[in-house]
Parts: sequence; structure tokens; C-alpha cells
Amino acid sequence: MSEPEIITEIAGTCGIITLNRPAALNALTLGMVREMARALDRWETDPSIHYIIVKGAGDKAFCAGGDIRILYELGKAGRHTEQLSFWREEYYLNRRIKLYAKPIIALVDGIVMGGGAGVSVHASHLVAGDKLSFAMPEVGIGFCPDVGASFFLPRLAGRSGLYLALTGTRMSCGDAVASGLGHIYVPSTRHADLLGRLIGGEDLGAAIAAETALPPASALSEHRALIDRCFAAPTIPGILAELDKEGHKGAEFARVAAEAIRSKSPTSLAIALHQMRIGANLNIDEALRMEFRLVSRIARNHDFYEGVRAVIIDKDNRPHWKPAEIENLTAAAIESYFAPLPEGELEFHTQVCCP
Repeated sequence: MSEPEIITEIAGTCGIITLNRPAALNALTLGMVREMARALDRWETDPSIHYIIVKGAGDKAFCAGGDIRILYELGKAGRHTEQLSFWREEYYLNRRIKLYAKPIIALVDGIVMGGGAGVSVHASHLVAGDKLSFAMPEVGIGFCPDVGASFFLPRLAGRSGLYLALTGTRMSCGDAVASGLGHIYVPSTRHADLLGRLIGGEDLGAAIAAETALPPASALSEHRALIDRCFAAPTIPGILAELDKEGHKGAEFARVAAEAIRSKSPTSLAIALHQMRIGANLNIDEALRMEFRLVSRIARNHDFYEGVRAVIIDKDNRPHWKPAEIENLTAAAIESYFAPLPEGELEFHTQVCCP
């Protein structure tokens, strides 16, 4: 028999969720999203469960995102309703984690991207391990930062969230903690000890205090002033001009950032920039509702399928974007992605009233 994609169990005072697709870097499927939601339903009112733990199987990844290949194949087959079912239920789960009544502790080590961020960044405690490697690489496949990224990226230090959204660059453990993405640093070798303390019923604050350590240095923090200055420009061409200016002065970091941005989908870049500009003033419900509008339209757009083809299917890394130049995009074209859906908006039974 094949291994279950997700394992839920109770140990002491903890409900433990293990993402269990290590060969696929624990990428999320709809079945995994649903099983996580069911576990949270069961444990929310169980008085014996004090904490929820989320972790990934294997030593390479916490969760590398949603299973994009499945979503690509559904879209190519015209099965858009099934695509949207995944995103709808995934976003409900992200919101549930954000608003959950009990502490959720995500033990994050290894790769965490896209959908993996959705089940960790929204937790009450993101415990960063030494091997944490975080990225939101969606603009590189003609998609957009989602799973609540419109909410959490603009709230990172300075303009680092916008930098991450437009470049798809990976952050280290030290970068994640310094930017505010990671709440706590616990060395990877102590994650099991922290879990053992919580299973034994130890107070959460005391358990964390016993296992936490000074985080590794952040290389990204060294470039904060440059990031904040260059990414303050109001348009993608403006940001690139600022980065080019710094690059001509000898700033290799700026040159690499500009090169990364120029390789991405122009449409996705423009969408992501608008998301990040307005996201700081949105609450989690508003952010997720906006993202559902975006993905509902992106799922019918050329760039998503071309990006997935080039990066994941054929792996030639030579996508042909339409349009190929960001200067050929109109403001009206981008605004149309953000417009209310004629039908099928993402709705919630209860509302969050403030950011």
C-alpha cells in the first residue's frame, strides 16, 4: 500500500500534522488540504489538544507549494472548476490557520515555497530551522503570489516583501527571521526536542525559550537600504531603472535582481506589484478574496501554461510571454484581473473586520 499523503496523529497535548510526500517535496494536493482542514476541525474543540504542530516529512522540504503540475493538467484539459476548487479550499485552509483558536506551530526546515508558505506563515508560530529556504517564485511561471502573500509580504521589513515577490529570490533562515517572516529560530537539531517538550505539556513560551538560539546572520539585511530605495519606484520599469543605476555603480546584488525580474512574466510582474502596493491595507479576508479573483483569471491566461511548460514540464527555461514586454501592458488590462468576479467570489461564513 502507498504511504498516505498526510499523517495526522495525537501525541500528548499535541495534534501533529505531517505533510508526507517527501519525493514530491511535500507539495500539496487537494486531498492533503482537505485532510488538514478535517484535523483542525476535530482538534479545535478537543480540550486535551493544546497545540497543533505542522511539519514536513523527509530532510529536503517543509512544503514546496501546491502541486502545480496537477493544476496545469487540469487547466489544459479545460477543467477550470476543479482548478478553482483546489485554490478555494486552499485559501479557506490558509485563513483557518491564520484565525485558529489554538496555537499552531509550524516546524519549518528545508524548502518552503508558495502553498507551503500558506500553511506556515499564517501559523501563530513559524519556527525556522537552519535549512529553511523560502521563496515565492510564482511570477516565474506566469502566476502571482497567492495563499495570502498579498497580506504577509507587504508586512515584512521595508520593501523586502516586494523584492521577494518580483524576483522570486530564495531567503535563508537568517533572512527569514530578520525580515519578520520567521517568528523564532530553533536550530534544526533541536526541533525534535521542542516537539518533545510540547508533547509533554510544557508551556509554549517556556518550551520555545529553552530551545531558541540567536539566528544566523542575514545576507539580505545587508542590502536593505538598496532594496528600499530601488523598490520604492512606482512601476516595474522604474524599479528596473533604479536597479540598473545601482548595477552600473558596481552593485552586483542590484544587477542580479534586475536580471531576475527581466526573466519573469511581464503580466505577472505588473499584477504582483499592484498586489504588494495595496496589500498592506487589506485584512486577510480581503487579500484572499482578491487573490481568488486573480487566479480565476490567470488560470485562463497564456502565461501560466507557458511558464509551467518552460520551468516544470519541458524545463527549457525559455518561456515565451505574451506580451513579451511590460511596456505593452495597459493599466486597464491589469486592473481587469482585480475586478469582482461576476459569479463565484470567495466568500467566508464569518468576516474579519480589520487588518
